[in-house]
Amino acid sequence: MSIHRRFSVLACASAVSIAILATGCSNQQEQESKVAKQAEPSAANATVGAEAAQIATQASLKDGSNPFFNTWDTPYGVPPFDDIKTEHFLPAFKQSMETHLQEVDAIANNEQAATFDNTIKPLELAGADLTRVAMVFFNLTGTESNADMQALQREISPMLSRHSTTIQMNENLFKRIKTVYQTREQSNLNAEQLRLVERMYNDAVRSGANLEGEARERFAAINEQISSLTTSFGQNTLNDSRGFKLVLEETDLDGMSQSMIEAASATAEAQGLKGKYVITLQRSSVEPFLQFSNRRDLREKAFKGWALRGDNDNEFDNKKNVEQIVKLRAERAQLLGYKHHSDYVLSNTMAASPEAAMDLLLKVWDPAVKQAKKEREWILEQMAAEGAKHEFAAWDWRYYAEKVRKARFDLDQGEITQYFELNNMLEAKFYVAEQLFGLTFAERTDIPVYNPSVRVWEVRDASKNVIGLFFGDYYARSTKRSGAWMSAFRTQQKLAGNVKPLIINNMNLNKPAEGEPTLMSFSDATTLFHEFGHALHGLLSDVTYPTLAGTSVSRDWVEFPAQLYEHFIAQPQMLKKFALHYKTNEPLPDALIERMKKASTFNQGFATVEFTASALVDMAYHKMTKVDSIDVRAFEDKTLGDYGKPEEIIMRHRSPHFGHIFAGGYSSAYYAYMWSEILDSDGFNAFVEAGDIFDKQTADKLYKYVFSTGDTLNYDEAYKSFRGRAPTTDALLENRGFKQ
Repeated sequence: MSIHRRFSVLACASAVSIAILATGCSNQQEQESKVAKQAEPSAANATVGAEAAQIATQASLKDGSNPFFNTWDTPYGVPPFDDIKTEHFLPAFKQSMETHLQEVDAIANNEQAATFDNTIKPLELAGADLTRVAMVFFNLTGTESNADMQALQREISPMLSRHSTTIQMNENLFKRIKTVYQTREQSNLNAEQLRLVERMYNDAVRSGANLEGEARERFAAINEQISSLTTSFGQNTLNDSRGFKLVLEETDLDGMSQSMIEAASATAEAQGLKGKYVITLQRSSVEPFLQFSNRRDLREKAFKGWALRGDNDNEFDNKKNVEQIVKLRAERAQLLGYKHHSDYVLSNTMAASPEAAMDLLLKVWDPAVKQAKKEREWILEQMAAEGAKHEFAAWDWRYYAEKVRKARFDLDQGEITQYFELNNMLEAKFYVAEQLFGLTFAERTDIPVYNPSVRVWEVRDASKNVIGLFFGDYYARSTKRSGAWMSAFRTQQKLAGNVKPLIINNMNLNKPAEGEPTLMSFSDATTLFHEFGHALHGLLSDVTYPTLAGTSVSRDWVEFPAQLYEHFIAQPQMLKKFALHYKTNEPLPDALIERMKKASTFNQGFATVEFTASALVDMAYHKMTKVDSIDVRAFEDKTLGDYGKPEEIIMRHRSPHFGHIFAGGYSSAYYAYMWSEILDSDGFNAFVEAGDIFDKQTADKLYKYVFSTGDTLNYDEAYKSFRGRAPTTDALLENRGFKQ
């Protein structure tokens, strides 16, 4: 019964979603950007802040001014964001942790024989106040971060780790859980209850409940250290990235589209640089610049800034954090009787073993490298045709690949972008949900939000019943971590009543100038659909027990529904209906759709090598059994050199900013995106084979066995029930253009 499960509400595309790190595996995802050193709180200020928080605690308890001590009289019980201040969190955490321990002690010390109803059920209800506080706090640290919030996070994360360990190591509690587990088959439990008991017992064992003496104490110490290190890692990445900005003049804009120029201008103006243009290390800013800017010197600066996040030998450097986290994870796994961290993590997934995960990665790696070498030759031919005299380098790949794409397929990404406007794409993803599941979305402007740019929709099912709220936070800002992710302010359950989920999607699109449309690449539109697939996984959850709800599933299953949802935006009938030119409102021309289809596997060698390189390094770190010291750069080079990685392609996420595995829940599990791609590629073909992308019978099975079930079913059986058979890798290889 690992407490962090209660807070794990994440799922992400580029990686990541927000979870709480009670046991050192924070949440999903990547936190990226750099703050000036003077913005960091000093030790003295931190002490003053702690003293002030203690005073605030006492005052809040007396006058009720702390919103976390009150009932939220808001629509659907949404957090009253305008009333919540930074100083409210610490007293709320402290009091809710104390209440939680009292609830757990009452369960553990119950003199009656342990049963599902007097042990498992009350454990599921315990800690509700703490969950409420934590979900608000950790969502805001990912979206509204500042020096005060970061200082508070550094204080709270180890507190939560200690709190979690106290519960996990409660011997009386574990004895009761174990008794219920051992008698489960004779207890007339239903299928969901059986699943919950088995998961709760396994989580307890994996969280060290069986350890004794020094091993138990060491396990607790390791968890607390990892919690602090992963928090530091995420904050360093955010701060280091935030400190980089490439300031451009009018003469530096050659090759950039008008929408890129307007976005760079808006970013500059927001930073007090009126008349200038700024490129940041947000992917939505730097990637298009690397694709289109004709200034090779500036592309090099942008690329190196991007590649070296967390690796600049400054106060935000993460290389030592990487070494310490890997070392501690290996030791923790061995305390539990596993060979290494990868063995520990994957024993609880669909893959089941590191060998199975590696088999998949290498099955894709070899054809990807072969294809990437072919793409490299095309680029060299393009460079020669243009008379380029410089050597081909990593910061040239996206730029020349774009030229090759245009030459070979008559496909201009700048032209495509004009047809993908945010509001139209929001309508598109809602339309798919309506066609598949009968959902409708009505925007509400009376719901509290934590930032003015956040939008909220009320979601109803086919019977017009409200099933939850959906929050959309789509724009990049300096207080927000990079990437795209799904999270929640509240997850679905029925145990405490008909609790409706409050689900949020985050992206980092460039905010345009006032009055201008938000244009996005087709890749951004695909990410929008991906994250909404995660959101639907949370919104459509229909289970009784919170531990089993929504996206609280295995890493290599959680990406399946999201990646399957991506397929819908690529379908011609969807493009004709929603990909409308932002000026003329004309639909995407058939000829352009056909060119997009023909080019759909172009540069997949590069993209697959970039991704798989990160997954291979992740596995290499976490298959280590003895860790003395790690030279991070040398480790990456050695690992990928052994696999024959092309020199001009770097990891999609280099170790010092690889938030998925060092500040999120994907350690030794980054392969999961590829594993899930087997499922989504094969799974979407069920609609294709039915002759209708919204085939009702197929959609009903998708709802019944995937989107609504949370963690109540065996994943392999759930997939077979949906698809009618086990998945094959054929569709994955075909979609990436690797099938011979």
